[in-house]
This record gives sequence, structure tokens and C-alpha cells, in this order.
Amino acid sequence: MLNTVLKAGQVLDLFDKQNPEWGVSDVATELNIPKSSAHSLLASLAQIGLLRHGEGGRYRLGWKMLNFGQIVIDTTEFRVESRAVMEQLAAQYRETIHLAVLDDGVVVYADKLQGQQAVQVAVTGLGVRLSPHCSAVGKVLLSHQPWPWVREIMEKQGMPKFTDNTITDVDRFQEELLQVREQGFAYDLEEAVPDLCCVAAPIYDYDSEVVAALSMSIPAYRFERAKKEYRAAVIRACQKISRNLGYMEFISSYRKKAAGG
Repeated sequence: MLNTVLKAGQVLDLFDKQNPEWGVSDVATELNIPKSSAHSLLASLAQIGLLRHGEGGRYRLGWKMLNFGQIVIDTTEFRVESRAVMEQLAAQYRETIHLAVLDDGVVVYADKLQGQQAVQVAVTGLGVRLSPHCSAVGKVLLSHQPWPWVREIMEKQGMPKFTDNTITDVDRFQEELLQVREQGFAYDLEEAVPDLCCVAAPIYDYDSEVVAALSMSIPAYRFERAKKEYRAAVIRACQKISRNLGYMEFISSYRKKAAGG
């Protein structure tokens, strides 16, 4: 039973923007399972609405997935608390605001607000997954994880070069994360997209755990003129959200001292 559930999860993981349709033979080849098993998995997932059977015997994600996605959005506390603050930030600075989480070592965008004067950031969007090493939110989220685990993730996923500024050396990346952890914010200086910079800070919950990161994306020429202002605004926004989630900095400091940190 457990093996079947795991296989069903592997099937669902195959669907993304680049590969929205899958046939029985494709799934069998990709997962290295018999065609009969692939057909059974696809048919079962379609029967419960997680997939839908289209033309040519191929499958797409089912409409029920939209319902699940909306439930996650509407019931995730940090996203609910973040929304109003993000709207204020987007209205004041008119730049793109992102909210992101870490899922199995990959950045997942939980929310996005497009500012009125912001450039279009095509690589992000609700539910989009992105390599963490090239983004400010990724650096923030990884900086609060144990380094051996981060190194393992980097070695497993690789550190592809997106621009000339992308950090692709794991030792240099470790130094970057140590600095991010110490200073409480991270920059993306044209590391994911040319001519686009970001600044991000962590969001803490009531248990002093980093549950998400919020960032502002700004064209490089505007970012350089007001880097400190953008940084301060993002940090203030994250502090406000964290307080709304029950985070109390003095308690967190006490716990660190008690643990010898």
C-alpha cells in the first residue's frame, strides 16, 4: 500500500510547466515500471480527480488540484498574515514582492504581488519552484538550515550558472550563507536574472523557526540608488509579519543564549 502511494506521488511529481501531459509509455519509461503499473496508477489518479484523461490517451493534472492549492493558500497562517503587509509594501514601492518557502531543498513561491512600476519577473509565480542558490529568498531560507544538509542539497541539485554573478562554488556559497545568517538579510545581485536585484529577510513563527522569506525585486539601476531603503523596508515588513505570528525576539535571544549560541 505504502509503495503504491509513493509511486502515485512520483507520477504527480512528473507534471510541470515544461511537461504538462504524460502518456502511459512515457510514465513507464520515466519511472522504470511496467506499462501495466503505469496505466493502473494513471487511471486510479484520474478516477479520484487528481488527473484527467485527455485526447490521445494522455493525462493532465486534474481540476481537483486547484481546490487543494486554494486550501493550502487560504489556510497557511504565514501567508494569510503576510498578504496585507505585502500589499502595503507593493503599494508604497511599486516593486514586485515575493513570499517563498523551502520544500525539499527547493524554493517554492507561496505568493507574488506585481508592483505598478515593476518589471515582469518571468521566472517566479505562485507555486513555481526555483533553485535556491541564485535567489535572495533561497539564501535566507538555506542560511537557517544545517550546513551538511545544505551541502548535500547543492551537490544533489547542482548549482547551475544563470548569469555571470551566480554563485556556483559550494565553499563560497557557505561563506555567503554565514554572512546572511549573521546580518539577517540576503541580496540577489543579478544572480538569477540579468539587470534584476532582490533583497530578502526571514519570517519567524511563534517558536522562533524561520517558516518563510519575503523579498522585493527591483531593476538593478533603481536598486543601486536606494539599496539601504529597500533593505530596511523588507526587514521591517518581515519583523511585522513575524510579530503577527507570535514571534518575540527577546525570547528567541534567550533561547539562543541558553543553548550556548
